Amino acid sequence: QVQLVESGGGLVQAGGSLRLSCAASGPTFSNCAIGWFRQAPGKEREFVAAITRSGYSITYADSVKGRFTISRDNRKNTVYLQMNSLKPEDTATYYCAATQTAYLPRSSYDYWGQGTQVTVSS
Repeated sequence: QVQLVESGGGLVQAGGSLRLSCAASGPTFSNCAIGWFRQAPGKEREFVAAITRSGYSITYADSVKGRFTISRDNRKNTVYLQMNSLKPEDTATYYCAATQTAYLPRSSYDYWGQGTQVTVSS
């Protein structure tokens, strides 16, 4: 079992930056791949980025590649999403999710946080 709590969301102007954190509790965090997802009002939830349990492999959605960076610190049981050059279309509720796997999935996560709101003004 893994519990996840996101933080770091807020209101930022276009071109600005935010860093989201996903704090995890539970004995299996280091065995989990972690993904970030987002959902804008009226839209389906979409994949943003994911990182393997070792942190050695990472994947991004094309829409955020080159602007967002995912990282993890297994000593702190925390995963980060550094978001730079933010655009109004990045506005959404951001969720982190976990699943016990050695792979790098873009879907089928088992544990979810409650989400943190990111709003980018133009």
